[in-house]
Amino acid sequence: MNDHYTPTAIALHWLIALLIFVAFPLGIYMHDLPLSPDKLRLYSYHKWIGVTVFMLAVVRIYWRATHVPPALPDSMPGWEKIAAHATHYALYALILAIPLSGWLMSSAKGFQTVWFGVLPLPDLLDKSEDLGKQLQQVHMLLNFALFGLLLGHVGAALKHHFIQHDDILARMVTFLRK
Repeated sequence: MNDHYTPTAIALHWLIALLIFVAFPLGIYMHDLPLSPDKLRLYSYHKWIGVTVFMLAVVRIYWRATHVPPALPDSMPGWEKIAAHATHYALYALILAIPLSGWLMSSAKGFQTVWFGVLPLPDLLDKSEDLGKQLQQVHMLLNFALFGLLLGHVGAALKHHFIQHDDILARMVTFLRK
């Protein structure tokens, strides 16, 4: 069995991570801006990133389902293995649910999502102001849940690298391999 992830899995992991680390602060920044052409442009960028994350997440999940990931070290306590697996499943669920909730919210608010300004995506819901507001709350809560999980994920990876001195982080960061 391999002791690290495939280059495809690594590339998808870091590309999705990069897009999330752009989309999250962009979403917070643009939320309270006054309505203007700049705000609408930022919303378009945010949606483009979200659609891209969703598509890459589908590819990443397919890749994970068809390629066995490296086993966790035998030295890792059982509860940590359970927590690691649960966190990964929750991260996968959120990188699908968050873009989908944003798309649903845009549809309910009456704003069509047009990927990269070229490909109009179908509205998933009829326009509904109340539903749009509810989906905005769902989208926000899911994003903050993702932020919390990512903090834990990064913290666990750093703990394994700097405190436990195992190769958990090196499985995703090739230059750390021994």
